[in-house]
Amino acid sequence: MLAISTRGFLWSDVETRTLLNIWGEQDIQTALDGNFRNSHVYRDVARRLGEMGFERTPEQCRVRIKSLKRQFLLAKEGNLRNNGQYHKICKFYDAMERILSSRPQIDPQELLDSGAVGDETMDGTEEEEDTDPPQHPYLESTGECSYPETQVKMEYPPIPIPVTVGNGYSSQSASGPSSSRPKRPKKRHADLPLDSLMERFLEQSAEAEQSFYQLEEQRLQVEDRRREAEHARELHMLQVLGQMFSSIATRNPVAPATTAMPPARNTMESTMQPGVPMSASSHMMRGRSFIERSFSLGTAARTGMDDILPLVKNIVPPLTSKKHKGQDGRIGIIGGCQEYTGAPYFAAISALKVGADLSHVFCTKDAAIVIKSYSPELIVHPVLDSPNAVEEIEKWLPRLHSLVVGPGLGRDDKLLKNAKEVIEKSKARDIPIVIDADGLWLVAQQPSVIQGYQKGILTPNYMEFTRLYEAMYHEPLDSSDHQRSAMELSVAMGNLTVVLKGEEDLITDGNKVILCRQEGSGRRCGGQGDLLSGSLGVLAHWAYASSADMTKSVNPSVVAAFGACSLTRQCNKQAFHKHGRATTTTDMIQEISSAFKKLFES
Repeated sequence: MLAISTRGFLWSDVETRTLLNIWGEQDIQTALDGNFRNSHVYRDVARRLGEMGFERTPEQCRVRIKSLKRQFLLAKEGNLRNNGQYHKICKFYDAMERILSSRPQIDPQELLDSGAVGDETMDGTEEEEDTDPPQHPYLESTGECSYPETQVKMEYPPIPIPVTVGNGYSSQSASGPSSSRPKRPKKRHADLPLDSLMERFLEQSAEAEQSFYQLEEQRLQVEDRRREAEHARELHMLQVLGQMFSSIATRNPVAPATTAMPPARNTMESTMQPGVPMSASSHMMRGRSFIERSFSLGTAARTGMDDILPLVKNIVPPLTSKKHKGQDGRIGIIGGCQEYTGAPYFAAISALKVGADLSHVFCTKDAAIVIKSYSPELIVHPVLDSPNAVEEIEKWLPRLHSLVVGPGLGRDDKLLKNAKEVIEKSKARDIPIVIDADGLWLVAQQPSVIQGYQKGILTPNYMEFTRLYEAMYHEPLDSSDHQRSAMELSVAMGNLTVVLKGEEDLITDGNKVILCRQEGSGRRCGGQGDLLSGSLGVLAHWAYASSADMTKSVNPSVVAAFGACSLTRQCNKQAFHKHGRATTTTDMIQEISSAFKKLFES
């Protein structure tokens, strides 16, 4: 590191000549010859130079001498090749020649190749410094002289490599691995016993064929037993159906078989007590009632979507100038708290978009301002969490045609208690009540709040449906047969209309099941259920306001539920066609007008 820090120090001509005089003294040259540990020599040179008035370190002296020797050797090499033309490139050429001529003769090219460091090599640290990349002589010296860069080329003569082959024979070049490696003998395969192989093959084929025939015989025997069991089961079912038809014909010989179902349903209802799940006696009748409901389900399957859709069109009121505001529907939404403000808005605005004239939202005080800011069309009442909430809402019930309970309601005990009392007051007004979302949580905790009310409609998703079913039957839900489970839940709730939302919306009132297979999309965004519940509130009012001829004696709740499910799916389809994965409930609400017209007014 010291050599690097001192190479840039400039040397004057006087100082350089003084250094050469000291370095050329006989005792110094004698000490340098053949001595590779020469740091003490350059310390002596620096000391003598200091006595002459020039303060230099031993390392600076060594580097300067090394630089001068390189310049001299390069100049001398150039003189040998170019007839003395390089004599003037080294200012101290004569002094260096005088000093070095007294030393043993060394080939300049050899000195250049070796770096001219033989006699200047010091201890271990200095040897590492001498191995630094060679610097330009002009930079290493004082700048007094320069020389053209000479490229040193080293050539190596080809050296033959003796290779011993076999028994000591030497060759100047290897002929390759194949010449010295003996060839391996090829393997010879023995003749295969074809006769024995064929015999063994035939034996195995015969064994496999025999095993196949045995397995086939066993399979046929199992198939025969299965067919016999199915035949016996079919005969038993026919006997049961025959007994059922004979009993119906004896009870009412004029009415058709399908009209005899309500008495069976009423019998089931008579065994149930309000607020209590299915009793022991109703469990005993469960098998019989299920046979009757299965027969009704078959009738509903024959009815199909094409038979229900015209009924939905029948209940849609015509638009005339003779009507006054509010005549086509005044819908109330019970829900909306600080955490959930979007759900009641979606339900209320969907009701207006479907065709209701007025939409009221009864929410908490914290949610009122937010919901009002969504749309000026909504009438918002911030009373749901007030001390006299039930009295405040009850004043509006005579003006409402239907009620939707649950969107954004939350699970606060106070809000659930108020919602329960509002449901009781609404039942006394005999208006349709749609229960969704957190309203279904209330029903699962207290089924009696809506149990047995024929104008009640439940709209659970699969998780909410599972909670309701297990709350009523205290047993796990059989997920393999949703239709049967939905009918059982409807009967347990007093033949309420249940809308099980899913891949296919399943609608049942305990007597029949209708599947809504209207095409939708794979997009399921939050708020779609609120669109369905809001539109269902309007359609339920229209269905119950229509005559029995318009619904052809079909349960008005079922007709309204089918219309709401079809409309929601059509809105989802149209919005998804425009927005794809980015579809939201707001996009679906924008499609209500065109979807309604396409389904019910075309």
